[in-house]
Amino acid sequence: MIKSISYWSTKDGLAGKTPIDEALKVVKEAGFAGMELCIGTDGVLTTTTSQAECQAIRKKIDASGLVVETLASGMCWGFNPTSNDPAVRGKSIQLHADALQRAAWLGCKAMLFVPGVVKSPICPDIVRYDIAIERAREGVKKLLDVAEKVSVDLCVENVWNGMFYSPLEFIQFIDSFGSKRLGVYFDVGNGLGYHQHPPHWIELLGKRIKRVHIKDYNLNFNWLGAYSFCDLGAGQVPWAKVMAALRSVGYNATLVAEMMPWDPGILARTSAAMDVIMKM
Repeated sequence: MIKSISYWSTKDGLAGKTPIDEALKVVKEAGFAGMELCIGTDGVLTTTTSQAECQAIRKKIDASGLVVETLASGMCWGFNPTSNDPAVRGKSIQLHADALQRAAWLGCKAMLFVPGVVKSPICPDIVRYDIAIERAREGVKKLLDVAEKVSVDLCVENVWNGMFYSPLEFIQFIDSFGSKRLGVYFDVGNGLGYHQHPPHWIELLGKRIKRVHIKDYNLNFNWLGAYSFCDLGAGQVPWAKVMAALRSVGYNATLVAEMMPWDPGILARTSAAMDVIMKM
């Protein structure tokens, strides 16, 4: 597996303001072998970035020696693909189609896609579950046409969006398209916080997992409902079982830490923790 971290984990990355060459530099200095790029409607990499600009970024990546194979997007939170407003749905799919094209120009092999929101702490929409699933299906179908055309994997993520509470449901959704370009972007920390036991999900999803995010989650439950993300190794993610499950399904691609918010020691702490975890 390739030890990697998200661009969002750099100092101004979440705002999309860290220059990419600077992000590559600090990530490499921290001991990572790879970095995940992130795209939005604002910042240094957007859905309107030109082909020439993308190719210039790729040259910087190649010069850095880092592995950069994936592109992430948080655009679904502002433009919900399953919104009750058809104009918002259309805008979301167009933005993600544009992002897929930029992924191809950047030489990325896979792009993360949150297929929609039923209910989330960071999105105002509340959409009835069955309607959201059908709208997600329509959106994925449209984006798969683009993904096939530009030869980039479309990877659906399990995230705090109120969808796919069961790995069996997730499997059925992915398999219904019959496309080798479609897969799962499995987030281990989200899995613990929202979807039961991550190693079981990995074992069940199997080869459908095309990419993996890692973060940790603290299950210090009390009757006030205290839960929170935390540093790798400081939570209750069963890392030895997670790594064993990933190896059992033959996963050997990027392992991307998605650690936010930034603080001065986050890259170094995450790098050291990943060295321990990846040896488990």
